Amino acid sequence: MLRQYELVDRVLDYDPEADEALLNRAYVFSMQAHGSQKRASGDPYFSHPIEVAGILTDLRLDDETIATAILHDTIEDTVATPEEITRLFGGNVARLVDGVTKLSKIEAQTENERAAENLRKFLLAMSDDIRVLLVKLADRLHNMRTLHHIAKPEKRRRIAKETMDIYAPLAERIGMYEFMKEMQTLAFEQLEPEAYESISKRLEQLKTGGGDRIAKIASGLKLLLGRAGVEAEVTGREKHPYSIWRKMSERHISFEQLSDVMAFRAIVPTVEDCYRTLGIIHRRWPMVPGRFKDYISTPKRNGYRSLHTSVIHADNARIEIQIRTADMHAEAEFGLAAHWAYKEKKVRADSQHSWIADLVEILDTAGSPEELLEHTRMAMYQDRIFAFTPKGELIQLPKGATPIDFAYAVHTDLGDQAVGAKINGRVVPLSTVIENGDQVQVLRSKGQVPQPGWLNFAITGKALAGIRRHLRNRERDELIALGRKLYDDIVRRLPAQLGGDALDHALSRLNLGDEAALMTAIARRTISDHAVMEALMPGSAGADVGLLAPQSTAISIKGLTPGVAFDLAECCHPVPGDRIVGLRRPDAGIEVHAIDCPVLAELAERGTDETDWVDVDWGDKSDGAVARIAVQVKNEPGALGIVSTIIGAHRANIIALRLDTRDSMFHTNVIDVEVHDIHQLMRLIAALRAADAVNSVERV
Repeated sequence: MLRQYELVDRVLDYDPEADEALLNRAYVFSMQAHGSQKRASGDPYFSHPIEVAGILTDLRLDDETIATAILHDTIEDTVATPEEITRLFGGNVARLVDGVTKLSKIEAQTENERAAENLRKFLLAMSDDIRVLLVKLADRLHNMRTLHHIAKPEKRRRIAKETMDIYAPLAERIGMYEFMKEMQTLAFEQLEPEAYESISKRLEQLKTGGGDRIAKIASGLKLLLGRAGVEAEVTGREKHPYSIWRKMSERHISFEQLSDVMAFRAIVPTVEDCYRTLGIIHRRWPMVPGRFKDYISTPKRNGYRSLHTSVIHADNARIEIQIRTADMHAEAEFGLAAHWAYKEKKVRADSQHSWIADLVEILDTAGSPEELLEHTRMAMYQDRIFAFTPKGELIQLPKGATPIDFAYAVHTDLGDQAVGAKINGRVVPLSTVIENGDQVQVLRSKGQVPQPGWLNFAITGKALAGIRRHLRNRERDELIALGRKLYDDIVRRLPAQLGGDALDHALSRLNLGDEAALMTAIARRTISDHAVMEALMPGSAGADVGLLAPQSTAISIKGLTPGVAFDLAECCHPVPGDRIVGLRRPDAGIEVHAIDCPVLAELAERGTDETDWVDVDWGDKSDGAVARIAVQVKNEPGALGIVSTIIGAHRANIIALRLDTRDSMFHTNVIDVEVHDIHQLMRLIAALRAADAVNSVERV
């Protein structure tokens, strides 16, 4: 563990103007606050925040960030308070400490909800000051270095998976590749211990069997460049185990078949030397097709710049070579932290890291914890391509992105109003996949709204969140409109006119928050007409039936022993007048099916014993049953209201309604209606088919 003077000296070495008193106060305060607390390793707990601070001094971060690292666990794990931190160390440090606090005390019902809430608060804090992320990553890195001290394997695996899913990708997104690689390696060791051990042994065998092969190749590469007049620092290494395992998994090959396990780096003085070096290497060894990447002319979204190529070296061995300047190398190693050298002190995320702003926008639009996690991971993890606006602005997108993703990446309003696109001047469908380097123009209309079909080809978290937000709002508006129409019909059936406060009293009796909630409940049939009538005008419904759906009229079936239980089959929804047959199930009652039910045909094909069939018919009291119909209506205002009006006019009762499919032209709704008999149902279907707003009606 670093001693107090050692830690302070480290900071003063690269920042002589650092606030030495601030660092000393933080060190002493944290040591006293953590007191006799111990880590799983048996070490004093205080050693952890000091090691985190030490990691950040390697990144040459400012004094406030180092103080935050020292104090980052005090609010959660000790009796220290935010007010105390503010008083002793200032508002900036207190805000940073609060942003980094581990959030483990959040109570939620499910793991997804807990993870989503943690991520939500973390991203909001990170967007306010990127140093929160830098401290958090150093905190997680040190925790991973000491993970083996935790006794319970399931806890180690949970922490490792969280690291692999969230923290390593975050490190990659801000260009901190060394952090990312170490986190991945340590997490991989816990998640796939056998694969980790096997690959590590193979790498060790290569190292011992090949002698100084890597050193020889690096030396030869340096000599080649020197002879051509390029001064270069050349280093080489084996790729880390997780990277190798991922390539083996993706390509479905064995370790022996994996040819590019060695990677080399050439650091040269200028950008011009980068391209000269590339030409020299390609003249000397053949390039592997498809493996050249120019991240200098088109940097990654996290600002990473370098040339990547793979060549076939001696003995047909493939080697990867990265070519960059010293400045590019500093950014590649430390990413965003390289911009946070003590002299620059850029607090807020700049435009180079606009993806953070995208993540914050997703926070406001995700409809559930699952959606938040899905959209956020999409925004962080996917490989990128580059496309251009007509004005030449560079837009980075994941591979497989379409013009819808492009539109939402430019602006949410553009995505909402997209009606088409031009790629390289040619009009194309919105589902067209964008290729690297394409120029994309989004065509828009103020009358357009997001369409459900877009969910089939949008792939970015921002686009999916925007589309789903709009669809949820539109579905809610449609349900409220339908509920209003059904509510008006309920009110007309009341024995007297309602008073001015009747609706407010009804909402209170039904325990509903507002009028919109009531209309939605009526439309969804989660509340019965009788319950609404009783709430509006007590006694008007004849009995208090609560929130249960209305019960069908009693039905009797001929051909059954009196008292034998039976059910009308849900698969075919027979109604009086249908030809029916009974089916005896083992350890159950009788199921009554329509004679043409597909389920019966399947059973007949399988050769079901004839004794399972029961000859039945409708009885004298068979006055009403529930039929299911699929109604396809035009995608236009009021269409669903017309359907409900026709159903009401035919004295049928809507029991349940579910939206089945929807696109820009039509919506298909599956509706359960209570009817007296088959003749009433056929008249209803004929009336619906005659309506202009209805495209088709089928009995399900």
